[in-house]
Parts: sequence; C-alpha cells; structure tokens
Amino acid sequence: MNTIDEIKKRVTGPTPPFFKKLRNIGLVVTGVGAAIMTAPVVLPTFLITGAGYLMTAGAVITAISQITLPHDPDEE
Repeated sequence: MNTIDEIKKRVTGPTPPFFKKLRNIGLVVTGVGAAIMTAPVVLPTFLITGAGYLMTAGAVITAISQITLPHDPDEE
C-alpha cells in the first residue's frame, strides 16, 4: 500500500479511547507552553526554554496519538 494512502487512512480513521485522552493531554500541554511563550511580561530564560520543550512534547504526543488505529486481530 502507498505510504501517503496509509497516512490518510490513519488520520481519518477512528482513534482508540486511550489515545483520544492522550491527544487531549498533548493539546493542553501545547497550550500551556504557548501561553507561557506569549506572556506579555518578561520571564526568566529557563521558563521560555521549558515552554518551548512543552510545546514540542505536546505537539509530538498529539500527532502520534492522532495516527493510531484500533487493533484489528483479523489483519494478522
């Protein structure tokens, strides 16, 4: 199967309940990081750096959680 077709199938397919929760957690983590990054006050450098890491981790968690599919034992 073509790789692009497989990715489209995974993104549009149903997401298992555990990964829906994990996806939502990733979105919250990304939002917290973005809120810290865009704060209208001067923050210490370690907070800005940590916010960047939070945004990256949240985006990765969200992306990976979105492309998971339920296990189908008939395919094996």
